[in-house]
Amino acid sequence: MKFRSALLMLLSVLLFTGCAPIANKELRLQNLAKSEVDMIIDQHINVGRKLARELTIKLYKRNPAELRKAAPGTTINTRLEQLLGTPRPIRHAELNNLYGLDALPMAFDESYQGDRIFALMIAVTGMLHASYDYRDEFFFLDEIDQQKLYNSARNLEKVAWMMHNSKRSNDELLILSDSISSDLTNLSYERIFGKLIATQDMMAEIVATSTDRSINRILQGVATAPFLPI
Repeated sequence: MKFRSALLMLLSVLLFTGCAPIANKELRLQNLAKSEVDMIIDQHINVGRKLARELTIKLYKRNPAELRKAAPGTTINTRLEQLLGTPRPIRHAELNNLYGLDALPMAFDESYQGDRIFALMIAVTGMLHASYDYRDEFFFLDEIDQQKLYNSARNLEKVAWMMHNSKRSNDELLILSDSISSDLTNLSYERIFGKLIATQDMMAEIVATSTDRSINRILQGVATAPFLPI
């Protein structure tokens, strides 16, 4: 209803002011009901989705055995649709219908027999989804909490730390990612997490500035820090 009222009001203004056609431009009617901040938020959501997609593909290629634990016929594209589809699926029986950070313990439980990459990325994408109040697009009057965005950035730091430090009893990593050795250096996963964290931090600052609200900044070591509420 809020979107419909705002859209009708803006269309009325355009009609009565005799707005000329816009040549060589595709104009989405939905964009008439957006502020500049809404459009910036949408761009940050899209960046987060692209980075999450890239991270998912890389992790499955680095950990191919995890995908084989899924139902027969499951592909990386299947997983991407489950993680980022529209509308967003948030219930998955194989994860006991857990979503966001609630699914994260499965990814780092040595005894877990399922696809731990899927559990990890449900945690990451679900947390990003929650930080934007489970919206994929913003319009006038939609609110967003700068603290949730900030908290999600800190939680991503924690997830990245866990991925690099959670090991099996034989000292092997549960999830393979970055590699540094005499013949192989691969830090692409770390860079993706860094971009995700920067995106969330930047959006938190933009929202805080535009709404004149402050961010409660948490200063503590990532290894011992608890996950923050979103």
